Amino acid sequence: MHIIQRIIVMAVLAFVAPAESTQAAETPDAVRIQEELWVLPLPLPMFAYLVRPVGDGPFSLVIMNHGVALNPTDRSFFPLVEFRDAAKWFARRGYLVVAPVGSGYGASAIDIPEHGIFGPFFSKVGKCTNPNFRDAGRAVAKVDLWIIDYLTAAKQIVPNDVIVVGQSAGGWASIALSSVNPSQVKAIITFAAGRGGRVDGKPNNNCAPDKLVEATAEFGRTSRTPMLWIYIENDTFFGPALSRSMHAAFTAAGGQAEYHLMPPFGNEGHFFIGSPEAIPIWSPLVAKFLDSQK
Repeated sequence: MHIIQRIIVMAVLAFVAPAESTQAAETPDAVRIQEELWVLPLPLPMFAYLVRPVGDGPFSLVIMNHGVALNPTDRSFFPLVEFRDAAKWFARRGYLVVAPVGSGYGASAIDIPEHGIFGPFFSKVGKCTNPNFRDAGRAVAKVDLWIIDYLTAAKQIVPNDVIVVGQSAGGWASIALSSVNPSQVKAIITFAAGRGGRVDGKPNNNCAPDKLVEATAEFGRTSRTPMLWIYIENDTFFGPALSRSMHAAFTAAGGQAEYHLMPPFGNEGHFFIGSPEAIPIWSPLVAKFLDSQK
């Protein structure tokens, strides 16, 4: 039995439903998939949702990074599976998809400073007067590298064939990851990437937009991993003007990123990737990008 199988706390949450199997069969590259919940024994252990094709593998890997909730109460109710439908789309294309639940979420989100209890949340950016966007992104990017190393050692994945996908702060971490150009990562896809959005809950009120653009340029100076950046017109966290400035700074510094601004989606475009209805909109673009990396 593989090591990875021994640490699965709930193997096979569910196979795809019959209706999904019928729908998948109409797709040329469709495969049967299964969903699982894992505990990853990383230097900082964490839960992860996993979906993969049925079979022994090894498979090419997709890591999906979620966003952040700065409020401990919000983090305590953070969903275990945030991008289930999007993750299953990748799995049907033959990928093993791992969506880690960041440390400091769920029960570990408890913060009671007066009793000396602090959840292990390690992605704060500090005060808006001088936010540390860079290190907050690098912290989550480090988790991605731990996951890649662990699954490679367990012989669960195809070496050097990793795709990293991230939304919001998870997308920002993915941009940070690109700056160290890990040899195992073939390409990176981000949705609504950034940090410091909606200060005090106000739309289009970024913590420090100039600092965010500056940090994006810093990542771009060393990033050479092919990237696809997707933003949405009615994103009130990282609107079109800000995302265009980030992309311009990143590419001017030397980074490689294909930028797409999608039409408005729903009432809030920031959560575009989390909606099943958005898959027909973004999937052709993502499929074309992935095919170009083969």
